[in-house]
This record gives sequence, structure tokens and C-alpha cells, in this order.
Amino acid sequence: MAFRNSGLFELHAVVTLATHNNFRRAAAELNLSPSALSHAISALEQRLGVRLFHRTTRSVSLSQAGEQFLARIRPALHEISGAMEDVNALRDTPSGLLRINASERAARRLAPLVLAYLEQYPDMAIDLVVEGRTIDIVAEGFDIGVRLAELIPQDMIAIPFGPENSWAVVASPAYFAAHQPPAAPHDLTAHACIRRRLPSGVMYRWEFEVRGEEISVDVPGRLTLNSDHLMIEAALAGHGLAYVIDHSVASLVREGRLVRVLSDYTPAYPGLRLYYPPHRQMRAGLRTFIDFVRNNRIYADRPLADYPQINPTV
Repeated sequence: MAFRNSGLFELHAVVTLATHNNFRRAAAELNLSPSALSHAISALEQRLGVRLFHRTTRSVSLSQAGEQFLARIRPALHEISGAMEDVNALRDTPSGLLRINASERAARRLAPLVLAYLEQYPDMAIDLVVEGRTIDIVAEGFDIGVRLAELIPQDMIAIPFGPENSWAVVASPAYFAAHQPPAAPHDLTAHACIRRRLPSGVMYRWEFEVRGEEISVDVPGRLTLNSDHLMIEAALAGHGLAYVIDHSVASLVREGRLVRVLSDYTPAYPGLRLYYPPHRQMRAGLRTFIDFVRNNRIYADRPLADYPQINPTV
């Protein structure tokens, strides 16, 4: 963090807290404990002689004085941060913290590149946060997001990360030994399906394409999960049909441990994208990471198990 060890840190803390209106989230971005952040804000308020934030047990909001104070310091801090980044860009290697938000599957594909990047750029640090919900990466203090193309806001810059995807309906050979494999999506109503609950709490309807038209099936099933890993484990154990990304089960299908069905009804669609907001002047750490991903994109096109180690100089 550019301001962490400078006299401007408390001012940056004010901006961060005003952005999140939440001590826990702001403290996480600043790499502090919530109590340490509260102490820093209180110390600044004591020196200024005014209360910058209204605090209750449930909420945090700017006071009128805080709003006026923020309006003056935010542009100034932005200019100072830009000047520090300009100087940082002249270093032989970039330094600083890069915060990335990704889904679990995206993070698994990104992890080898993150490790290789850190080896090549020893002065950089990366905070990779894995969560199912789709967030506003700017509002929550992230530099980069990694999600499916369809989930990315149109005002973001996105670059392909990994191959096209398709959904795969799979079950164990033992399951199909006792049940007739489905020949079409509507046959799923007669099967035990491992249902998927989305981060929002909504039950996911399995999606297919039939004669060029998209359909969704509210499949039956006694088991509901919200983890792809657990769904695959349940399918391997013979508990029914799972609906997962094809890359996550490709090796299991090749080995004969799972059987894929309904492939004709699950066409490919655009896969993961690495995205970030447009900047007039991109920070050195962000720029080098994006360039690193572009130059090493081939590794994201393979299942994670196919490349246990990446040469960071490639």
C-alpha cells in the first residue's frame, strides 16, 4: 500500500472507510484489524477537533464535516498516489499490493500464474480473495476480477483467460449400471440429480440448448450443494448426476471414473475473463501482472493438474 508507511495513511484510511462504510471491509483492504482502523480514525478526529464519521453498532456514515473533509482530501490523495506510481514505474521492478477477486474455479486456474508472477516480481504482493458472489471490484477495493465473460460489466476492460467452457452432465459408471442414461434434457426428471444452490440462495436450473433454443430444467434431487468439488465427489460416489464445468471433470471422464451424457445439448460458451476498470494511468504492478497473464495465457488453457509448476521466465 502506497500510503501505509507515510504520514498520509490516516487520510487514506478516511477515504477507504468512506468508500466501504464498514470497518471490517475497510480494515481488510488496509490490512489492519478493525480496532486498529477505528483507533486511527479516532486519533485523527481528536487532532482535528471534529467528528468525521457517525458510528452505530450497525452502520458507519460520514458526518457533514466528514463529507467536506473528504471532498478536499480525495482529489489531493489521488494526485499524490499518481505521482508515487509514476516514480514506482521507473523502478527496475514494480512494488506494492495487487488485490484480486475471483470465483473458486477462476482462482484455481489463476493460482499457478500468481505464484509464478510473485517469483518473478519479488517486491510485489498479491491478495487473492475467493468468493462465489459477483461484486463491484472498484467499490470493494479490488484491482482485478476474474469471472465468466457473461458476468463482467460492460464498462470494464476484459481479456480472455482460459479456453471456452461448456457444461457437462456426468455420473459414475455404477450409477448408469442401475439407471438408463438420459437421451435428452427432459429425461432428467426421472433421475437423481445433484442440485446446485447459487450464492444468492436461488436453486440453479440446469441449462441446455435444444435445436438452437435455450431451455432450463428444474431437476429433481435429494442432495443440494454449492461446491463444484463436492458435486464431483458425490457423482463419483454414485449419488446421481452432476452438472459442472467440463474442464473440471475432463480427466475423470478420460479415466472412465465418470461418464458424460447430453454432450450434444451443452455447446461451448465464452469462458473466463480477467477484467479491470479503465485507467488513464495504469499502476505499474497492475500493468506488469496483466502483461504476465497475456504472455503466459497458454497455461490457463490447461487443467491445473497438467502443469504443477510454471517457469516464471517464460
